[in-house]
Amino acid sequence: MQTEIILSGFGGQGVLFAGQLLAYAAMDEGLHVTWIPSYGPEMRGGTAHCTVIVSDDEIGAPLVRHPRAVIAMNMPSLDKYEPLVTPGGALIVNVSLTTRAATRKDIRVVEVPANTIAEALGNVKLSNLVLTGALLAVTKTLPLVAVERALANHLPERHRHLLEANYRALQYGAAAVNHKPVLA
Repeated sequence: MQTEIILSGFGGQGVLFAGQLLAYAAMDEGLHVTWIPSYGPEMRGGTAHCTVIVSDDEIGAPLVRHPRAVIAMNMPSLDKYEPLVTPGGALIVNVSLTTRAATRKDIRVVEVPANTIAEALGNVKLSNLVLTGALLAVTKTLPLVAVERALANHLPERHRHLLEANYRALQYGAAAVNHKPVLA
């Protein structure tokens, strides 16, 4: 099975890191993967995005036109990518930074207050991993433990002190999808 994902947000929100983390986790699990980051002027506050394709078979083309899943970390991302999600797909929305609800009825929309959860965990920069945890809970593309292992194996040394916080962000994001109490 092949899963096409777009992650999008403001430059600096960790969209590219979250996508790269998914790619590493898929690779470490023996799956085929592509990761294409979007670089350019949008990294300075505009909309930055990346695409990730995870497959148990060879990937024919790395282009993603109609993803099975989208993480929309902000309003411009919601506006741009909601129409592109394939029917039956999933849209994970950071409701901390959006001003409207998604309108599509033919997709699963999961609203997660990612910034609120990340702030409660002690660092708003964890919102990308909160949403990644939600994505994993919805799509079942990879097991949460595989992404945790990828963090342990690929997180740069200068960020190792954030490992436990990253684990917690993933777990709270996954729990938010299942409407479990997020923060005790």
